[in-house]
Amino acid sequence: MSIVKTKLKSARDHLGKKNYDAAKDAALQVLDFEPDNYNANVFLGLASLELGELDESEKAYRRATDLNPDQLLAWQGLSQFYEKKADWESYADVLLRLMKMHAQSQDAVKCAETLQKYIDLRRKSSSAGQLVEALSFLLPSSPFYDLLATLPPPDPTSPASTTTFNIQSSIHNTLTVLEELVSIVERQEEESFKKEVDKRRLRLGAPGLEQIRNEVGREIWGSSPLPDYYNEILNHPDTSDLLRRETESKLLKFKERHLSSLPATEESSSLKSKIGQEVTELVSGIVLLKIPNELAWTLFIESKDVEHTYEYDYGLLRQFIALCPSSHLASIIRGFFMYMQISLSEDQDEEEEEGKEQAPQTPEDPDLGYDIIMEAYKFIPNSVLANRILGEVQLKELEYASAVQTAQSSLHLLNKMESNIGKTLPRVRLAFNVILATSLVDLFPPKHHRRALGIINEILTVSPDSISGLMGRAYILQASYQWREAGNLFARVHTLLPDDLKDGLRAKEEHAWCQIKTRDFSDGTRRLGEVLEALGSSEERSHDRARCHWRLGQAFWDSDGKHEDAYKNFIIALKCDSTFAPAFTSLGIYYTEIAQDPARASKCFQKAFELDSREAEAAYRLVKGFADEQEWDLVEIVARRTIEGEGGLEGGMAANSTEKFSPTHTWAWKALGIVNFIRRDYVSAISAFQVALRAEPDDWLTWLRLGEAYFKSGRQSAALKALGRAKVLRPDDWICGFFIAEVHRQLGQFEDAISQLDSIMTAKPSEICVIASLAQTYLDLGCSERTTGFTARAQKSWISALSLASSAIKHSTGFRSVIWKIAADAVFHLSTLATLSDESSLRDVLIGLRDIFPATPSDRLSGLISPSSQLLDRISSRNDLLELAIFLYDHRASLGSSENTAVGSAWYDLAVSLRRLAAALPSSDRQADIEKQAVKSLIEAIRNLPNNADYWIALGDAYFTSQPRMAQHAYVKALEINSKSAATWTNLGLLYLHHQDHELANEAFYRAQSADPDYTLAWVGQALIAIGQGHVAGATGILAHAPEADYQYAAKIFDRRQKSSIPLMQHLMPAFFVLDRYCKASSNDPSALHLYGLVCEALGQVELGVELINKAVSILESAYEETEDAEIERQFTIAHSNIGRLQLSLGDCDSALASFDTVLGLLPENIEGEVQCSLLRTHAQFSAGLAHFRQGHLENALEMLEASLESAEDEEVKGQVQVLLAQVLWAIGTDDFKEQAKTKLLECISSNPENLTAINVLAAMGILTDDDSLVDAALSEILSLPIDRRLELDPQRNVDHLLVQHHLGQDDLTKAISVAQQAIFFRSYVARDPKPYSSVLPLLSSHVTDSENLADAGHNVNLQAVAETLAPSEEPKSLYFAQKGIMLRPSDPEGWIALALARGQV
Repeated sequence: MSIVKTKLKSARDHLGKKNYDAAKDAALQVLDFEPDNYNANVFLGLASLELGELDESEKAYRRATDLNPDQLLAWQGLSQFYEKKADWESYADVLLRLMKMHAQSQDAVKCAETLQKYIDLRRKSSSAGQLVEALSFLLPSSPFYDLLATLPPPDPTSPASTTTFNIQSSIHNTLTVLEELVSIVERQEEESFKKEVDKRRLRLGAPGLEQIRNEVGREIWGSSPLPDYYNEILNHPDTSDLLRRETESKLLKFKERHLSSLPATEESSSLKSKIGQEVTELVSGIVLLKIPNELAWTLFIESKDVEHTYEYDYGLLRQFIALCPSSHLASIIRGFFMYMQISLSEDQDEEEEEGKEQAPQTPEDPDLGYDIIMEAYKFIPNSVLANRILGEVQLKELEYASAVQTAQSSLHLLNKMESNIGKTLPRVRLAFNVILATSLVDLFPPKHHRRALGIINEILTVSPDSISGLMGRAYILQASYQWREAGNLFARVHTLLPDDLKDGLRAKEEHAWCQIKTRDFSDGTRRLGEVLEALGSSEERSHDRARCHWRLGQAFWDSDGKHEDAYKNFIIALKCDSTFAPAFTSLGIYYTEIAQDPARASKCFQKAFELDSREAEAAYRLVKGFADEQEWDLVEIVARRTIEGEGGLEGGMAANSTEKFSPTHTWAWKALGIVNFIRRDYVSAISAFQVALRAEPDDWLTWLRLGEAYFKSGRQSAALKALGRAKVLRPDDWICGFFIAEVHRQLGQFEDAISQLDSIMTAKPSEICVIASLAQTYLDLGCSERTTGFTARAQKSWISALSLASSAIKHSTGFRSVIWKIAADAVFHLSTLATLSDESSLRDVLIGLRDIFPATPSDRLSGLISPSSQLLDRISSRNDLLELAIFLYDHRASLGSSENTAVGSAWYDLAVSLRRLAAALPSSDRQADIEKQAVKSLIEAIRNLPNNADYWIALGDAYFTSQPRMAQHAYVKALEINSKSAATWTNLGLLYLHHQDHELANEAFYRAQSADPDYTLAWVGQALIAIGQGHVAGATGILAHAPEADYQYAAKIFDRRQKSSIPLMQHLMPAFFVLDRYCKASSNDPSALHLYGLVCEALGQVELGVELINKAVSILESAYEETEDAEIERQFTIAHSNIGRLQLSLGDCDSALASFDTVLGLLPENIEGEVQCSLLRTHAQFSAGLAHFRQGHLENALEMLEASLESAEDEEVKGQVQVLLAQVLWAIGTDDFKEQAKTKLLECISSNPENLTAINVLAAMGILTDDDSLVDAALSEILSLPIDRRLELDPQRNVDHLLVQHHLGQDDLTKAISVAQQAIFFRSYVARDPKPYSSVLPLLSSHVTDSENLADAGHNVNLQAVAETLAPSEEPKSLYFAQKGIMLRPSDPEGWIALALARGQV
């Protein structure tokens, strides 16, 4: 033990000398003997701390505290350790432990010093919550407070005299501590509240912001220490009045927020009630003491449950205004007092003593009060009292729509307020319902009466004697004409308020009015007289007196016809109030029906309507008068104002309201629809008629007008439905049926339209508009039938249209221009028919027109067309009918019209018909004069209607060849009117193309294609440009885009059949299909049928070709009989020539000979210079010779063949004929004829050494007769030519084929292979014809097998590979032979070329 004491003493001494190493060693020696020695661990901890051995130091101190927790020395060492280490949390824990130990030992100074350190630590490095915890140790609720309170009061004059000055100051005056705590906690809770709200708002499915605020508020405010702190401040003796007021305000606001956040549920009802009671006590105390706390006064005033605003304590309101003058609610109350003329300076007691009957004299202007209310309301729209004041003011100002919105929003605010404060305010709710119901009753009655009635029933359930409720229900009954029930309610109100000069007197007046309406005139007039006596002569009640006098006047008017007495009362009413609109309306009726003074009546109606747009009777009479005078602008103005006066479809509510109301004055919507219809604004007219039908769904006339508007706007299906409804409601109305027929006509349902019009004609045979419509329908039906190919039906329809037009012209003078156009159009369309199947019917109709036709045409057509008598007698040709149509168009133009559209149309029709006639006539002076008159007519049409693009296009067409600049100008003007017209751009492009400006033409066609890619003529024009520039292939591709240019497309393909590199069938198949489509659409086009037959011949469909060309022959024959045109005769001849050839190929020699005889009979004898005639004659004679040959008529055959040889003028043609003649001679089979054949061929070759066909035929003859000299003679010329020229003359390789066959026939394999090799290597890069190679392949194969020379074998294998490539078989072996050749001779480039060729095929 002595050693331990010695070492401990030594360690203490070393520590005192700051010899920490020695102290540490001494402490460790002690611990070696006695590990549980408390002092040794403390000394070790201190030495290690000074030496910087922190871990050892902490462990030593912790062992010491564990050995003796109640000893201070180790804890003090730990505090130094953690302070030096800056481990503030551990330091704070140790300080807290030291405080508790000092408190146990009753050492107040040490405890205060430690607490001071603890608070300073928390101020520097801790959170707000930890600082609050530290400061709370200074409050009376702290466990250290009693000990610390024993400290003496601080000496402010000597703060450094003690180490615990701050603690002493705080203990002896905790107010500063409380203020600091309040400040910290307020800031902490506000930050937490905002942070948590923002966090929860970002969650998926988060509720509304208000609900989140309430949830977070309940969590924070429910556990907040602020109420306790506020109460301690309030109860503190040193609290100043200013601080007390601020703290009370904070406490109230805190309680109010907490109260509002609590839900109105059973679980929180007790807490909500408790907090509500606390809030009430706080508010009551503040108000009682008249403390200027705006929140408290607002809660106090708004929580008052009163039904009327006069039930509020005005003195209390004045106090609030005085205490909180800057409050927005105070401003609203001040404005309300000014508006209601309530004194702001007098006390409540004085006001009661003066009595309510005497209004206080105030200098304020009510309008200023209204402005103050509206301005202040913007800042507090969520105040219930502010909304209540605003609603009542708006109701007094007759701003019913605004009052409705205010009352609705107020009821929502009241629900929220009741939920917040935890109690109901039924009388306040009743007041808002009264405002809402009263506003709905008076807002554009009776649109909102149904809704108002439900609210009034709720009001009367709560308050059966509610004056506003009873008056509102009575007004609703009045609007529904239930006069007796309404009168009873008004009588009840008067009973409840017998001496009231406002609602009571008005109820008595309304009761009297109800009696008058129930024809109880005596009592009604008596009561009105009493009301007038009660009203007196006050200027303020002038409007009421005017209303009473007007009602007296109405009573006199309705009773016994006392119109003069009524008139006097109307005048008196206006003297009382010159702005009383109903009196002007009644005066207008008096002037209309009694005084018979329309001028005065109109002025009275206008004045009434100006004063009040709700004066429907005045408005109706004005509209009727304006409509009679066709003052449609005034009709629209009155109708629109009437609609606005009844609130429109929204009933005066917001424009975005989803609820729509039926119109009160349906006639206004009808008038508006008629005005829009007349102005051709059909969409607006349809909307107006639909609104009118919503109120009167059985009004057949409105349905009819709606159907007509649909029809005019192009909505035919809707028009049929509307007109069908009108027809159901009024079956006997023919106008409805007429419009139904018009709709059917527009839809192309001509049969239905004719049936409908025929039924109308049965009942109304002389109705001119029906006759005109029926004629137009027949005209349109004929056009439709002509389009579908029913020519006979079309003719019948056009004759019917002409007959009806003739009948209409005879029996009526109306619609003359329209009917003459129908007649002219019918004749014009008839002139387009090739033949008339029912000429007698047409003649009968035209004879009926003889009496109404002018004898001669107008001066402008004098000498151009025949007189009408001649035209009516001769209608055998199309030109006669066309002249008659021109006569009719001319007469229509002479009739004139007040509308420029009709005049322009007449001149345009005349111009079109004149141009058609000019095109049908041969060139002559008459034809030129007709063209000039057509141009003049077009100019007149444009002068009357310059914005019609069709007129400008027609003028451009007329100037197309004669005046290109004028034509260009006309087309450009048309494009200015409609720049997206593909037809106009195409016409302009054709103009440029005609005058050789290809660049501009191409640009115009491109614009046309951009405007309408399906417009065929634009593609045709572009194809013409390509042809003109030599791009035939490009033109063919362009024509493929033009379905209507099928013929041109097929013709180009057929012309290029010999130059195509693809097989003939593949080349001609597109032409076959497009011609098939074209001929189905244009079955009477002989050129297309002829070309179609030739294509069929080339494709092997010879029988179909014969059928098609036969049809073309029939059409050409009919056309020639009608016109005797030489060109048609030539086409007829060519067709017979081709059909004879096709019949010959089918073996029908007799028919073929007949066709060739026809050809030879039609061709002229003198054909010098006529190449086509020469070719036709040569073809016919030679083909006839072949036909005779096939029939065995050799002499006739040779005669025709010799004749064809003589007819041939062209050397090339003559050479071909000689070859064919030689073949025929050879086919006869005798030696003489064979020799003649050889002689003919030798002569041909001598005259034309490059006639490859003759050379081949002669060589073939030599091969067949084994005459090598003949073969050599035949081939010597062609073999001597250069290879390129030879290939050009023999593209099919016929010479090579003959040579190979010749050598093979002589068993000369070497020469055959040599010829084949040359053919292959000269033409191995070209598309293949396997003919020269196919026969030599087996020989090459055997030759390769038998070869013993490696070089020859490789060469032959390569040749075999090339031959296989050029003449592919079902199992090609070209690649095999090419690879084999490379294996035999890898260094031979020929093998690699053969391999490349073979791979190219694969």
